[in-house]
Amino acid sequence: MQNINVPQHIAIIMDGNRRWARKNSMPIKLGHQNGAEALGKIVDYSIKIGLKYLTVYAFSTENWKRSPEEVADLMSLLREYLGKIQKDTEDKNVKIKILGDLSRLDTDIREKIEEVEERTKDNTGLTFCIALNYGGRDEIIHAIKNMVKDFANKNIDDIDENTFSEFLYTKSIPEPDIILRTAGEKRLSNFLLWQCAYSEFIYTDVLWPDFKESDLDAAIVEFNSRKRNFGGK
Repeated sequence: MQNINVPQHIAIIMDGNRRWARKNSMPIKLGHQNGAEALGKIVDYSIKIGLKYLTVYAFSTENWKRSPEEVADLMSLLREYLGKIQKDTEDKNVKIKILGDLSRLDTDIREKIEEVEERTKDNTGLTFCIALNYGGRDEIIHAIKNMVKDFANKNIDDIDENTFSEFLYTKSIPEPDIILRTAGEKRLSNFLLWQCAYSEFIYTDVLWPDFKESDLDAAIVEFNSRKRNFGGK
């Protein structure tokens, strides 16, 4: 992109894998696989344009309600993707961070997450955040519980927005400039509820497996056309 201000942080609700599969008369599993391929291209393009933070909503706390077969397919794809993304970004200076409550995930997945985060923790390029077993309300409750423990013998008047943010999964990550949702839906679905206070919301009808670099460009162009005053004039 030329002469366009690339924001610091873009967060994406990757919606439409299942609809894409049905539209193309394919099993749901292939919709998720093609969605993973689309994500790989967007990660590479984010590196190319100099984006500092990319956060994607991969699996919500509500997604466990899907059929056991689909959840199993998603967990299998996750195992494959964690290994692939580590290999694909090995020479690209990408830091990988997982956001969410990992306690419900199988031991081998948790171990792989720990390995990926440890091996990429000192990288200084794109920070790629994957929201996994993540829910915005769950994150806030988790933060409150930990903050109560930490402030047991402290002055609660010292708690402010910055203090609270330090207990979130997104600690040290700037709030998203853009929250982008694909597939025509216009809701947050429990994503980054605290962090989205001043984000710009951008929606596209494109189903996630069809999402391309040009679609990300279009979102950034729209972002640049908006005036952000953060409550001021």
